[in-house]
Amino acid sequence: MGKWATNQSLDQAEHSSGARGRQCRPAVVASNGAPGFAPLLCAGRTGSTYLSTIMKRRIAVITGTRAEFGLLESTMAALRRRRGVRTDLIACGMHLLPKFGNTIRDIRAAGHAIAATVRMQRGDDSPLDQARGLARGVAGISAALHRLQCDRVVVLGDRIEALAGALAATTIGVSVAHIHGGDAAPGDFDGKMRNAITQMATLHLPATAAAARELRRLGAAPERMFIVGAPGIDRLRELIDARRGSAPFAGDRFAIVAQHAYGRSAAVEQRVMGVILDELRRAGLRSVVIAPNSDRGHQGVLAAIDRRLRERGDSTDEFHRSLPRDEFLRRLLDASLMIGNSSSGLIEAPFAGTPSVDIGDRQAGRPPGGRSVIRAAETPSAIRAAIRRALALKRRLRAGAKTIYGDGRAGERIAKLVVEA
Repeated sequence: MGKWATNQSLDQAEHSSGARGRQCRPAVVASNGAPGFAPLLCAGRTGSTYLSTIMKRRIAVITGTRAEFGLLESTMAALRRRRGVRTDLIACGMHLLPKFGNTIRDIRAAGHAIAATVRMQRGDDSPLDQARGLARGVAGISAALHRLQCDRVVVLGDRIEALAGALAATTIGVSVAHIHGGDAAPGDFDGKMRNAITQMATLHLPATAAAARELRRLGAAPERMFIVGAPGIDRLRELIDARRGSAPFAGDRFAIVAQHAYGRSAAVEQRVMGVILDELRRAGLRSVVIAPNSDRGHQGVLAAIDRRLRERGDSTDEFHRSLPRDEFLRRLLDASLMIGNSSSGLIEAPFAGTPSVDIGDRQAGRPPGGRSVIRAAETPSAIRAAIRRALALKRRLRAGAKTIYGDGRAGERIAKLVVEA
């Protein structure tokens, strides 16, 4: 990885951070792939000149889904604590769809001011809905950025909302900071969109050493790349710290189910979701089911959930169109296991000390955060065996152990880089 790694030591090479001419040192990794998070060290402009520079920063944060908003919260909180920085939140995409919980209300309920809203998808589960939604997103977000006079846009991940934000910013001359670039999870067309955002980004904030290597392969400039960890575990770390010394959860056994469609037919998605719910019932686990995202095929996942829950009548299983982030994380800490194909099973669950079963190929290529992640094919026998293995692991796991996704302090690192790099 060149400047990124030396044998178990921090990289001492400094390089220009770009626009304001300060010298910065990036976070680095050890040669064994473990994160070696170093604070960003900057020298150069000081006093009134430097303060006048940062006083002009106006940062726009794009959010399109309940899940990605939860990942961005620690960064937004850190940005708002910085002097002379204005943070404008632009809510779009799934947040505005009642079918997926109308989660813009959750953003407002959490006390976040929304500078602009942009309608994108209609939620009708067709390929054209995604394409037309992307076009609406680019048009609406570019207008909002122009009105707000932002000088940097923050996007996370690989969904069409993030791509719309990056395209809008690039075409009107606003720089793009990209969190979680370089991840290797193909999804539907997620990998292609993620890599497209990489080509437009001027500041790369990968979560892991593996992601940083992929960004280098794609041509990202090493001096604009900083390994920060995964912001999704920041709040989880705080909840774990708050629980230390408390009695362990003594409630009933349950599994969190987060299964997303990724471009296949609704019939295929319905079959797979049905198998997951049947095998959890066979194992004697209550299901806490979270609705899928809006990707193609999602109607099949919803149909399987509706059918199983109706069949079970007075079952104690739960279905949520959306869960507030804190409630989701608390449930994750108490769950017997997490199952499905969400990235949370590979990133948050290992940090929470909760075993997870990763179903199918949606997350193929994304490194797991620990040995507690069990991969399974989409067959009843494979899922059954994986659930058994996961249940046997639960009592041996510890919450809060550092993983390849960091130490739960990514938001502060990201905010510092977004403002200063």
